[in-house]
Amino acid sequence: MPAPVPEPSLSDRWPGPRLRRNLDRGSRHARGHRVFEAFAMICALSGPSDVCREALVPGFAAPDRAGCLSALAAGPPAWLVAAKPAMTDCQPRPGSRLQFDEIAPGVFVHLGAIAEADPDNAGDVANIAFVIGADSVTVIDTGGSRQVGEQAYLAVRERSELPISHVILTHMHPDHVLGAAAFADLGAAIVGHAHLPRALADRADSYLAGFGQRIGPEGFLGTRIVAPGLLVDDRLSVDLGARQLRIQRWPTGHSESDMTVFDPQTQTLFAGDLLFDQHAPAIDGSLRGWQGVLADLTGQPAARVVPGHGGPVLPWPSGADALLRYLAVLADDTRAAIDSGAPLGAAAARIGASEAGNWALFDLFNPRNATLAYTELEWE
Repeated sequence: MPAPVPEPSLSDRWPGPRLRRNLDRGSRHARGHRVFEAFAMICALSGPSDVCREALVPGFAAPDRAGCLSALAAGPPAWLVAAKPAMTDCQPRPGSRLQFDEIAPGVFVHLGAIAEADPDNAGDVANIAFVIGADSVTVIDTGGSRQVGEQAYLAVRERSELPISHVILTHMHPDHVLGAAAFADLGAAIVGHAHLPRALADRADSYLAGFGQRIGPEGFLGTRIVAPGLLVDDRLSVDLGARQLRIQRWPTGHSESDMTVFDPQTQTLFAGDLLFDQHAPAIDGSLRGWQGVLADLTGQPAARVVPGHGGPVLPWPSGADALLRYLAVLADDTRAAIDSGAPLGAAAARIGASEAGNWALFDLFNPRNATLAYTELEWE
């Protein structure tokens, strides 16, 4: 019997320049059976006509190509219709390009690159996690572009076919939220701090422009901001079936929209950017507020913690020691500079300097932190 002829991908049939492949079309498929996923060739509606990307469109998976195509034709998502795709098709589900490690039973974590967003990482610069329950899966943070969100979706599907019921965004920064659109296609509930919708609306243009410029037009195609529909005013529990995740919002610290997630079953705490490891911390809220939040947070029992950057898993509460030290040095140096009468420009070059050897990207983030700390503490 002759070997079956492989079905051509959209890139193979695309009537234009050959595009850089964005998805790894290796031999890894969903375990135990073949599943087809929907894909669309989306192109920039302005600018060079050859700026295109083959995008995964979750929500139309089927055991055969015909079923997937039928579902896609019956109800394509509104964003895809607006994007006017050059071609749509259904193909065997590829494996994910993102590595997730199981750090506790049913808890999977991906280590984002400790780097700025760029074309090579497509915004994959923050940690992403998912937790599998008896009935559904919850994803915690989604990466810095739709493309990263698509790969996170494929990683979930390598482990489970259960519905992805919730996506929890730990705070407002683009490297954590811009992949959420891939999960919105599935109808997952997007969960965020009560301040998150306004924070995202206020920064939408700058986030999209900034990350779009860093990643480049091809890698960033299809990325859009999705506001949370399920808001957390204080605490919220998410039931995954025989597994509850506890979400808690915090006062302004790292940002104005910080939340943590706790899995009692494995004693795992997901701290978002309230905790940094290796990657230089970034203050976009309040230095004193962040110190106060950490004082409360380190008092909470947990066996391990997943930071927003670095790790990707640390012991708790000792995993916060380096960050607590950095924030203390920042505060002490700032107060000393203010007491000496040093102007902001001169002080910013010295504040926190002793911590330079302890953090990657220090020269990028510490000057910003020093400036914010000075303007906050000079009015104590």
